[in-house]
Amino acid sequence: MAQMTPTAIRVLRLVPPRGWTGIPQSALWRFLTRKPLGALGAVVLLAFLLIAICAPLLATYDPDLNNYRMRVKAPSLQHWFGTDNYGRDLYSRVVHGAQISMYVGIAATLVGTLLGALAGLVSGFFGGRIDQLMQRLADMVFALPALVLAMAIVTMLGPSMLNVIIAIAIPRIPNTNRVIRSAVLSVKESLFVEASRAIGCSNWRIMMRHLLPNVAAPYIVVATANLGGVILIESSLSFLGLGVPPPAPSWGRMLSSEGMRFFETAPWMAIFPGLFISAAVFGANLFGDALRDVLDPKLRGR
Repeated sequence: MAQMTPTAIRVLRLVPPRGWTGIPQSALWRFLTRKPLGALGAVVLLAFLLIAICAPLLATYDPDLNNYRMRVKAPSLQHWFGTDNYGRDLYSRVVHGAQISMYVGIAATLVGTLLGALAGLVSGFFGGRIDQLMQRLADMVFALPALVLAMAIVTMLGPSMLNVIIAIAIPRIPNTNRVIRSAVLSVKESLFVEASRAIGCSNWRIMMRHLLPNVAAPYIVVATANLGGVILIESSLSFLGLGVPPPAPSWGRMLSSEGMRFFETAPWMAIFPGLFISAAVFGANLFGDALRDVLDPKLRGR
């Protein structure tokens, strides 16, 4: 009988060959099995992204079309979420409101966390007076609650989508700055960084080639964890009349201008926007917490 090769023995024993990366062994599969709530949060976020992208296709009516003959109608087969005090289809407005919330939320999160990560990278690497200056600026921003600071910025700049993104992004900078700075301080004294300095690598090359990849995991965690809070702040600004100006539909404005005034007679005008806000924030928080547990070395065993 011919001698069997090591590969044939592996096949007979159903042992995957070295380097095999099937789905059960992938990081995605481990995330789905170990963090089912995080996977649920990711599905919720993905669903809201799809709703935002496909809003013109999903909406059954023009969200800004007034029909005074259909004012304050309860949910029905014709109007799934009912109508508001102007006769506008509430389902169509809620669906289009996902565009505002997701666009502002993702844009503000990216702008704030990227600026904060850059500040933390520079501050932690150079230290000294640069570090002191940046951290004192961060302390000044930390002194005010995020919502209060966003309200002040929008009041000064005026309500518009760009100004709302700027106002929400600025309070995100200090927190990301502190997290990335801490990660940089723990990495920059490593032997591979000292070796890079010894062979004459520039500071820019060391930061981009060696430090940045090692702080990518904390950055992803911070960015994901901030998304839920950003969506909530955008809704709060719209609730206070400082968000994206009308006629753009916004979940927060639906709660304040329409839902609160007619809550006793037409509760659906506040219930459905409130449910969408809660689901988006809940999904973002679930996904962010699970991602933190997976990527944080101190929590990987949990």
